[in-house]
Amino acid sequence: MFLWQFELSAGNLCCMEYDICKIERGGGPVVAAAIHDGHFVSPQAVSTIAISEDERLREEDPYTGIFARICRNRIIANYSRFEVDLNRPREKAVYIKPEDAWGLKVWKDDVNQDIISSSLEKYDLFYRRAHKFFKEIEAGYGRFVVLDIHSYCHRRDGSGVDPAPQRDNPDINLGTGNMNRALWSNIIERFIRDASSQRAGGRPLDVRENIRFKGGYFSKWIHETFPQTGCCLAIEIKKIFMDEWSGQLYPEIFEDIKNALHITSRGICRELSVSKE
Repeated sequence: MFLWQFELSAGNLCCMEYDICKIERGGGPVVAAAIHDGHFVSPQAVSTIAISEDERLREEDPYTGIFARICRNRIIANYSRFEVDLNRPREKAVYIKPEDAWGLKVWKDDVNQDIISSSLEKYDLFYRRAHKFFKEIEAGYGRFVVLDIHSYCHRRDGSGVDPAPQRDNPDINLGTGNMNRALWSNIIERFIRDASSQRAGGRPLDVRENIRFKGGYFSKWIHETFPQTGCCLAIEIKKIFMDEWSGQLYPEIFEDIKNALHITSRGICRELSVSKE
């Protein structure tokens, strides 16, 4: 068990509660978000959840909260997506049936209405805070960009089995399917250009647009709420930086990708500065 997992598990054992997310304001028009980084399950839900901690971890986005440190502005979720999924519409934010969660049985019995209500309260609180945060950045800078950082599995059949084909699984999938692409084309193209120029694990990063994912509800909400001023890049990083079955981190590849993301954030800042002139 890794340190960050131990801290969250200890929270479960001690019946502690966490805030829905951590928001840090550090200046500038670029925000990094890791809304599936959370692993914590509340005491109310932990006794009724059927899915194992290992299964949860595999479908969560571990280490994306560390990726988010590339920016001074950060939003990092604390709760597991299996309690409340912040990247889905409100009516689908709590997984009720296995088909809501890739066929996984999440709850031992029918999910308790109190758990649903509590999860939706967390969901509403998150979006209220995010709205306030983005309004403040909009007021200060006019336009802003959110790097919505996620990760995805590519070894579904096991750690020692061949990974999913590269042609359909880029190292970084940039989801832009729910934005006004013409309005933000310079930001999109700058991200792809800068990220593609970097290397991870000794080879160039394969960065492509809308291959596996086109963006979830969080990015859709940003584009609908801030149609002229807010851009959200849905960034899905293939889990080449870790063993997705054990959770073990591959530090060198992880640092390569983190550095690539940092370079893209600086490039986006420059693009925003140019477009403001």
